[in-house]
Amino acid sequence: QVQLVESGGGLVQPGGSLTLACAASGFTFSPYTMRWYRQAPGKERELVAGITRAGFSIIYQDSVKGRFTISRDNDKNTVYLQMNSLQPDDTAVYYCNAVAAGPSRPLDYWGQGTQVTVSS
Repeated sequence: QVQLVESGGGLVQPGGSLTLACAASGFTFSPYTMRWYRQAPGKERELVAGITRAGFSIIYQDSVKGRFTISRDNDKNTVYLQMNSLQPDDTAVYYCNAVAAGPSRPLDYWGQGTQVTVSS
């Protein structure tokens, strides 16, 4: 059974830090591009960061560049999102996504999400 389980969300004050983790199971993790998305209330889901299978290519949404860092540990089947200098606009549910080319269509898995709230 394919599972992506996010953890590490919570309530943090502006300027604070959190590290999210997404543990994958039920599929071979290393070939997948891993991405973090977020969705704030009343807004569309948006891509925050992505990292390719070996970590050679990493992308960030402009608003998080210099504050967030995505990384992966293929031995632990886990992807991380280190978030620093958090601001109220970062408040959202953060989702983990795994995607890879399949034999006939893309393979695309999602986690259930973890809430991040930035507030004083």
